[in-house]
This record gives sequence, structure tokens and C-alpha cells, in this order.
Amino acid sequence: MSKRGLPTTFKLRHDLHYVEQLTGKPASSPIGLMVAIDKLAPNPNQPRTEFGDLSELIESIKEKGVLEPLLVRPSDVGGRYMIIAGERRYRASMEAGLTEVPCIELDVDDKAVAEISLIENLQRKDLTPFEEADGLQALNSRFGYTHEDIAKRIGKSRSSITEIISLSTMPLEVRDECRRADIGAKSVLLQIVRQPSVEEMIDLARKIGNTGLTRDEARQERKGSPLKLKASQYAYSARDGSFSVAVKFKGRDPQASDIEAALREALADLAGDGSNA
Repeated sequence: MSKRGLPTTFKLRHDLHYVEQLTGKPASSPIGLMVAIDKLAPNPNQPRTEFGDLSELIESIKEKGVLEPLLVRPSDVGGRYMIIAGERRYRASMEAGLTEVPCIELDVDDKAVAEISLIENLQRKDLTPFEEADGLQALNSRFGYTHEDIAKRIGKSRSSITEIISLSTMPLEVRDECRRADIGAKSVLLQIVRQPSVEEMIDLARKIGNTGLTRDEARQERKGSPLKLKASQYAYSARDGSFSVAVKFKGRDPQASDIEAALREALADLAGDGSNA
């Protein structure tokens, strides 16, 4: 394998790569090229902040080269390129001592950069729950995507998008507590972020870290009145009496999973475009 980053038996393809699959639309005039590694710069808005152990990727690149080109676009600085997708390959290539790497140059705007970068990472399942939540929130707040838009783009339900984005509201001190407690399961993190105050979030995170509570056990620790079921109706009243919620089901007695699904759908509608409001 040469220092140029391409396997000696490979030629760089000038095609759409997987861009159409990522964005759902054709990229305009993609160009395949070799780029000097010192002319590449990471995306400052890359959703990913943790890159994990690169040792296996480094060894693979040393042996076989970079099999999948990086996606780049011309930078504001002349002669340089910003990485849209492929920062792990870029970092591993530097460690492997490459001087050039294969790239696909795209002519795309900031909105498309954010979308491609996020979806590429999501498809690889490389993001932590917080990185995923912050990336989806950026699409929502910076580029005007509704929760429904995002759901269609990445193939998830709108309610799950609303749930994931809710993690982006978790304060930094709570996130730090979750990391110290080694809490990485999205379902458990969602139970923490639903606590009514920062102090209660931290308390629950510590309790989970100390006792290893499951998602269902963590749910039981959440503040509020116990579940009240009567025939086809679920009712909840806040401890301070400030509000109450009732959900009625037609023709059947609800299970806990039915109630949770109904409430999530209502919250998703409220947090989304509000079309049913």
C-alpha cells in the first residue's frame, strides 16, 4: 500500500459514492480526487466528539489503504478542504503515515453538510446518545427541520425523534454525572432527563450508577403520583396539585406500554409542527 492512501489495485471512482443514499437526493457534480492530508481540516460542527479506539482502522489502512473515500468540500481557505464525512478515516490515515487520501468533492451548502455528516454517522451507529441528540437538535434549530422532517430523513418515528432531541436539553453537569456513572443506554438517559429539576436528575443518575437500576426501575424512581388505572382511563395528578392529565382509551383496558405510547405521541405532536393543535 502506497503513502497515497489508495490500494495499488484500486482506482478512485468518480461517482456518487453513497451520497444519494445519505441525503435522498443527487449531489451536484461530485468529483473524485486525491487530496494531500495536510490540506484537509475537520468540520468544526461535526456531531461526533468521541472517536474511540482507532488502532484496528489504522492497521487496516496500513495494509489495504483507505477503501472508502472521505466526503469533502472546498474550504474558505484557498486550496484546502473541509471534511464532511470520514473524520475517523482522516485521523487514522494521519496515524498510518499517509500523505494523500481519496476524497469525493461535493458542492453543498452548510445545511447539506450538517445533514450528510449526521446521517453518515447514524448509519454507522457511531454516535453516542448525546451526540445524536445534539446533532438532531442542530438540524431542528439551525436549519429549520421539523421533527417530522428529521423522522422521514433517517427512517424513525417522529415520537422517537422528539425523545432523542429531549436529551439535548440535559444540562452539562447532569451529562457529566451520567458519564461518571457510566450510563450510556438511551432508554435510561431518557428517564433521567424527564426529572423536573437538575438536582433530581443528578440524584437519579447517582442512584442508577450506584445500584444499577434498569430503565423500568429508573422510571419508578421518577417523581409524581403513582399510576392510576380505572377501566379504559389513565389519570395523573401532580403532587403539588398544579395540573392533572387524563387519557381515555376506546374499547380496551390500557397496559402501561399503551399509556406510554399515547403520551409520547401527544408530546411529539406538541413539540413538532403543532398541526393537530
